[in-house]
Amino acid sequence: MKLAVTATGPGLDADVDPRFGRCKYFIFVNPDTLEFKAVDNTPAGGGAGIAAGQLLASHGAQVLLTGDCGPNAYQVLSAANIQVITGISGKVMDAINAYKAGQFKAISQPSVQPHHGLTTK
Repeated sequence: MKLAVTATGPGLDADVDPRFGRCKYFIFVNPDTLEFKAVDNTPAGGGAGIAAGQLLASHGAQVLLTGDCGPNAYQVLSAANIQVITGISGKVMDAINAYKAGQFKAISQPSVQPHHGLTTK
């Protein structure tokens, strides 16, 4: 089993990044051994959610823990048979422990509208 967690930093002590496609890092982790790999996520302009979904699939992720997931990203993740769990916040390690304890349920549709993670700064 391989989890992917959106994160603000490259370690298990980082905060969960609420954005999926535009998160700072993906933490790919084996929840049993806690062996992990941090991957920098530097999305290009448009299509960040689609590109991020493809990245997760290429790394063999089976479950995603994140804050929100839009429709385009959800479609890619669903097609890759990656379970999507949204509403996650706090520390990455806490999210992993809560997942292992069965505290989360996968969603069956996107949790936000398209372009939700874009900022106008």
